[in-house]
Amino acid sequence: QVQLAESGGGLVQAGGSLRRSCAASGRTYSGYTMGWFRQAPGKEREFVAGIRWGAGSTYYADSVKDRFTISRDNAANTVYLQMNSLNPEDTAVYYCAVRIGSFTTGWRMYNYWGQGTQVTVSS
Repeated sequence: QVQLAESGGGLVQAGGSLRRSCAASGRTYSGYTMGWFRQAPGKEREFVAGIRWGAGSTYYADSVKDRFTISRDNAANTVYLQMNSLNPEDTAVYYCAVRIGSFTTGWRMYNYWGQGTQVTVSS
């Protein structure tokens, strides 16, 4: 069982920034994929960003490219999401997740999930 502890949510004005973190319990492996997803009211959960734990390859949804950056700290078993130039459309509950396998954007393919944290961007 992998447990994920999230932090870094909150309220920010449009144009501002937030940094999310997600710490995994125990050891992580090079074959894992870690990702961030979000779900806004009335909408389906959607992919935001992903990273291969071993190689560090990164992937982004078109809606957040050039604004969000995903990174990882191997020693700390932690993945980060730096969110810049936030706008009200980014308002959602954000979740980190781990897949024991290759990268995919499909949330149903991920094996473990954090508790989710609200990010609210005011206009």
